[in-house]
Amino acid sequence: MSKHYSANFLRMLRNQIPINTVITNFLQLEVRNANQILRFRCPLCENFHTATTNKTNLARCFDCQKNFNPIDLVIAVAKCSFLDAVEYLVERIDK
Repeated sequence: MSKHYSANFLRMLRNQIPINTVITNFLQLEVRNANQILRFRCPLCENFHTATTNKTNLARCFDCQKNFNPIDLVIAVAKCSFLDAVEYLVERIDK
């Protein structure tokens, strides 16, 4: 039987888990800090033309033109389903 998560819970995962924490601690992506901007290797194109913003809690690849929230980023890196990405994040926030 598959799990179901409420819209409020999913919104909390997207907005309350800092994207920088997902990049550096959870997924341990290769990063570069330039001018106090966290640059990470894009899981899609593998370039570093990326940035994050705390205000929206999103990461962006300017080459791919792709925005990533925490769930999207886990999906892209782990090549997993939406549900698997949610469960991955839930396991990490429960610790």
